[in-house]
Amino acid sequence: MKFLEEKVEKVHANIEDEIIWILEHDSVYTKGISASDDDLLIPNLFPVVETNRGGKFTYHGPGQKIVYFVINLNKREKEIKKFVRNVEKWIIAILKDFNISSFADPKNIGIWIKKNNEENKIAAIGIKVKKWIAYHGFSLNINVKKSDYRGIVPCGISSKGIINISDLCKIPNDEKINNSIKENFYKLFNS
Repeated sequence: MKFLEEKVEKVHANIEDEIIWILEHDSVYTKGISASDDDLLIPNLFPVVETNRGGKFTYHGPGQKIVYFVINLNKREKEIKKFVRNVEKWIIAILKDFNISSFADPKNIGIWIKKNNEENKIAAIGIKVKKWIAYHGFSLNINVKKSDYRGIVPCGISSKGIINISDLCKIPNDEKINNSIKENFYKLFNS
């Protein structure tokens, strides 16, 4: 978290450029600023990291791409809702590269897949904006162990499930996924 905060200050001061980076975490629950402690069902299953991002509880761990960013909205439209919509479009475009049809739900932030008449979340989004610098990011389920979500109510939504890319197609290799993340970022945010 300290690294993110320092990066935000440097981007705001025009000392450093914007950045995205892609990684995989060890198993952890993260708690956003609107999380309710009631949504932490098994407190000691994994470490809990309190964050200043929007949203509630989510899981990060093996089999999941975590995409962090620090984006200067001073150089773009200063419109937070539009920025969130663009992050959603970014994720939808990534999934489309692998022939996966997905959608954003205006009532429930994140990216969703409809399978067998059920809506399941494939990507969670958590963002903070400070001095018009947007940061934190999103997680995309590639082949995550779904039972690792059992310790929380993911994003405060108990009525919907979790889904992986591996539930929908053969898992693309890391290089293809990472390239799709980067290429779609440049298409959406550098135009």
